[in-house]
Amino acid sequence: MTPPVRATLAAGARSTDATPAKGAAAVEATDFCFWYGANQALFDLSLAFDAKAVTAIIGPSGCGKSTFLRCINRMNLLIPGTRAAGELCVEGRPVYDPAIDLVAHRLRVGMVFQRANPFPKSIFANVAYGPTLNALVSKRDMPDVVEQCLRRAALWDEVKDRLDAPATGLSGGQQQRLCIARALANSPSVLLMDEPCSALDPIATQKVEELIFELRQDFTIIIVTHNMQQAARVAQRTAFFEAGRLVEYGETDQIFTAPAKERTEAYITGRFG
Repeated sequence: MTPPVRATLAAGARSTDATPAKGAAAVEATDFCFWYGANQALFDLSLAFDAKAVTAIIGPSGCGKSTFLRCINRMNLLIPGTRAAGELCVEGRPVYDPAIDLVAHRLRVGMVFQRANPFPKSIFANVAYGPTLNALVSKRDMPDVVEQCLRRAALWDEVKDRLDAPATGLSGGQQQRLCIARALANSPSVLLMDEPCSALDPIATQKVEELIFELRQDFTIIIVTHNMQQAARVAQRTAFFEAGRLVEYGETDQIFTAPAKERTEAYITGRFG
């Protein structure tokens, strides 16, 4: 069991000495492969993600972007017949080590999905769910934690007078920010986002992007997106995947203005994908 976090959750803080310093690799894959049964979905991926920065993963549909993201927090274990090879580490810990504490790992690695998925509970209960389930925070301190997470998700001012209202009554953009607040309540160090704005209108998308920009100061964020303009706006580094392979990985400005690989340029300029 992981030690309890403090009642006032320090941004991105964890009860561990293993959290990488800024500029160090928070997530690293080395010759990582993944299969759904007999179908190989990822091939020999080797790349490292900087701590306290935003990295975008781009590529055509079916190229393995979301599969790789789900591998990082071991969600693919829920699918029968899957297997992995090579190495994938979060904060130096092998993700596929049989001895890994999955509860502790998923507290460390939060995830936000393509469509907002608030629980059919109150706004307050959604944010408090993880800390309550995992006994991370006392009941007395929970209101402070909920407020802090909603503030971090830029949602507090919009919901502070209706915390007992159903979360499903929020707008789509508010629901997605609530899901981000819910992920932050477990005090992760890594936050995975799988197409977090694909179902949102432009105004809600802008709010989520502004939130990502703020959170990158304290969290390692890996975002899968089909929106290349979004990748250019929010990410410091970008990885281009095709057919389960890493084609190119580098600084976002370089990827979008002077890619080293012809396939990267073809994808970015819209010649395929």
